[in-house]
Amino acid sequence: METLGFADIVGPIMVGPSSSHTAGALRIARMARSLLAAAPARAEFTLYGSFAHTQSGHGTDKALVAGLLGLAPDDLGVRDSFERAHAAGLAFSFACDREAGVEHPNTVDARIVDAEGGVLEVRGVSVGGGAAVVTRIDGIDVNVTGEHTSVVVRQRDETGVLAHIAGCFSDCAVNIATTRMYRTRRGSDAFTVMELDGPVPAEAKAAIERHLAVRDVRIVPADGPAGQPAGGTDARAGAAGGTAGAAEQAEERFAACDFASGAELLDRCAEQGTGLAGAFLAREQALAALDGRTCDALPYADRALAVMRASATEPLREPAPSMGGLIGGEARDVRRARERGFAAVDALTGAAMEHALAVLETNASMGRIVAAPTAGSAGVVPGVLLALEQERGLDAATLCRGLLAAGAVGYLIARNATVSGAEGGCQAEIGSAAAMAAAAAVEMAGGTPAQALDAAANALSSLMGLVCDPVGGLVEVPCQKRNATAAATALVSAQIALAGVGNLVGFDETVAAMDAVGRALPFELRESALGGIAAAPSACAWCAARA
Repeated sequence: METLGFADIVGPIMVGPSSSHTAGALRIARMARSLLAAAPARAEFTLYGSFAHTQSGHGTDKALVAGLLGLAPDDLGVRDSFERAHAAGLAFSFACDREAGVEHPNTVDARIVDAEGGVLEVRGVSVGGGAAVVTRIDGIDVNVTGEHTSVVVRQRDETGVLAHIAGCFSDCAVNIATTRMYRTRRGSDAFTVMELDGPVPAEAKAAIERHLAVRDVRIVPADGPAGQPAGGTDARAGAAGGTAGAAEQAEERFAACDFASGAELLDRCAEQGTGLAGAFLAREQALAALDGRTCDALPYADRALAVMRASATEPLREPAPSMGGLIGGEARDVRRARERGFAAVDALTGAAMEHALAVLETNASMGRIVAAPTAGSAGVVPGVLLALEQERGLDAATLCRGLLAAGAVGYLIARNATVSGAEGGCQAEIGSAAAMAAAAAVEMAGGTPAQALDAAANALSSLMGLVCDPVGGLVEVPCQKRNATAAATALVSAQIALAGVGNLVGFDETVAAMDAVGRALPFELRESALGGIAAAPSACAWCAARA
C-alpha cells in the first residue's frame, strides 16, 4: 500500500461496472494467461464469496473471459468477450460456490487447458480498485501481484536452484526487487517468484531453463493502471545498472516525500510550501524516481479528466441502456427538469448531481470510466470537478490540481482503511469518493491544506455506516443516486471547511473510525446483494421476475 500511486487511486481507467468485480477479475485472468505455455483453449471458473453473489451483474464473467483473451480493462471489447471467445475457439464455463469459506470475498479459481494440452490451476483475489493477486498456482500458495514484472519458475526443491536463477539475472544485468520461494514440503515441487526492475531478457529465461531441476519459466508482465504494460519499463531496465548511491538517493527522496497519514501530509505541505496537490505530485515524482521511470502523473491526469468528461456528458446527450435495465436516462431527465424551472438546488449542485448520475449510466452500460477510487463511486469526483469548472470557470490546470488533491486523500484512505465495498461497505466507496471530491473542491477554491482535510473528514463522517446493497448485484440501484447525493455532500463539506469551521475528530481518526465500522458490517451488507435495499420486497420481486 505504501507504494500506491496516483493512477492506482484515480484509476484504473476501465470498462464498468465494478473495479473490484470487473477490472480486478480481468486482471486475474490476464495474469493467468501469462502463466500458460500456449493460448488458452478451455477454462472452468469457480467463483466464491462476493464474486459468486454478483457474477453477471458486475460483468465478472465477461471480465474473466476478456482477461484470458488478453484484453485490457479499458478495452470496450470487454462487453463482447463471450462472442470474441467463441470466435477464437476458447470454451468456458462458470460455477458459483456461495458456501465455501475463503479468506477474501472476491476470490476465483480457474482451471485452464491450453492449446498444447497443458493444464494450469490458479486462484486469484481482487483486492479492490482494480488490483489483483494470484495467490495459488497448481496447489502451491504464492503471491503474484503483477505490479512488477514477475518471473514464476516451477522447479524441484533442490539446493542451488535459487542461486542459479539469481545468477542468470545478474549475468544479464537485471535487478531483482523481491524473491520468494514457495513449496508444499521439502524436496517436492516448488515455485520461485521474483519481481524484477525491468523486462526479462530472452537469454536470461533460456539460461534459467537449462538447469535440470527447472521445469518451466513463466513471465507475468507488469500491468499499468489500465491493464496495459506499465510505463517506464525501459527506464527501469536502465536504472537497474545505476549506482548504489543513486538508488540510495532515490530512496531518501521518496522517504522525504512520502506520507502515511493526514498529519504527515500536512507536514509535507508545510515543508514544501504547497497544497495537497503539490505534495502528492512531489510524492509521485519521487516514487517514479524510486522505480527508475519518468513521472507521468500530469499526462495521466489529462487523460483521466478526458475520460471523466466523456463519461459524464455523453449520457446527457444520448442515454444508453444499462446491463440490468434498472437505470438509463436519469441524468438527462434531471437536467431537463431543472432547465424547465423545477429546481430545488442551485446551478452548481444541480450540475454536480447530473454529471454524477451520467457517469453511473456510462458505468452500468459497460462504458469507459475512471474508477475514483472505485467504479461504483466513479461519478462523485467528476461530478464535483466538472460542475465547478462549468459554474466557476475553472481552467485545466486548476482541475488537474483538484484531481491530484483527490488522489492524495484517496491514497491515505486506501493505505489506512479500504476503498472496497466488499470489505468496508458503500461508505468505503461512496464515502471515500466524497472525501476526495470535498478535498479537491477546497484545493481548487484556494483553501488551506488543513481545510482540505477537514472537508474530507466532513464528507467521510457524513456517509459513515453506508452499506453496500446493489439490487440484483448490479451497480445501478441504489448506486447511481448515491453518487449524486455524495457529490452534493462533498460540496457542502467543502463549504463548511472553507468557512473555517473545524472538526472535533480529525481526518486520521475519521478514517480509522470508518475502517472499524466497515469491519463490523455483516457480509450481507458488504456488496453481496443480500441485505439493505437489495433485500427489500420490491427489489426481490424484480430479481425474481428477471431470473
